[in-house]
Amino acid sequence: MDIPTRLPTLFLSHGSPMLAVEDSAAGRFLDGLGEQLPWPKAVVVASAHFMTGQPMLGGHAQPHTVHDFGGFPEPLYQIQYPAPGDPDLAERIAQRLAEAGLSPRVRDNHGLDHGVWVPLRRMYPQADIPVVPLSVMPHGTAAQHYALGQALAPLRDEGVLVVGSGGFVHNLGDLQWQDKNAPLPPWAQEFGDWMHTMLSAHDWPALMDWQQRAPHARHAHPTVEHLMPLFVALGASGETPNVRTIHRSHEFGSLALDAFAFD
Repeated sequence: MDIPTRLPTLFLSHGSPMLAVEDSAAGRFLDGLGEQLPWPKAVVVASAHFMTGQPMLGGHAQPHTVHDFGGFPEPLYQIQYPAPGDPDLAERIAQRLAEAGLSPRVRDNHGLDHGVWVPLRRMYPQADIPVVPLSVMPHGTAAQHYALGQALAPLRDEGVLVVGSGGFVHNLGDLQWQDKNAPLPPWAQEFGDWMHTMLSAHDWPALMDWQQRAPHARHAHPTVEHLMPLFVALGASGETPNVRTIHRSHEFGSLALDAFAFD
């Protein structure tokens, strides 16, 4: 398939690692997503589970699959996602980030955490597209991650898919672990509705100040790393992207699995 002039950028909620194997609304959505997109030359994934003080890229030519979770069924730990890396692309991205004053580093031996391989395994099960993981900064702001994304924007013209992989509402201490189909609580609904409204309105100042302005912000994200990939994807999409909600579902009550395309 020919690569179009510009690829979209994506924000995907990766949920529980069981998303890799279980039948679910979010899983079925991801199963069909790869086929709906132009075939990328490579995928850059900003993952909530790759956290550093400054931006870092995985530069391994054949990154290993990281099972960075505990307490799940044994077969989940046997899954491998043997996608190749792209060290040259990682170095070129690092150069872009350095030119933007972001002080990046490349880690040669870095693997693919579950924020990377869980969604990609369902989107691209053949694992033949090169993957470059990108870190988020757990003490960084939305504006810093938006700027990080802005430095990635030219990749869209090169046939590279930029993905932010996190969680739209992510408070593990509030989940109803015994009831996967528990209803979405009002506080999570209100937070999500506010985010959808601000994204649709292109109200970037409000979004950059989400921790102060969004209802129930701290309840929805006691720590911020699962929302920061959204701002990376948003920044990489350009100044005035078309914002499309491409999926909405939830599990265990408040684990909201919303996904967006920016193009």
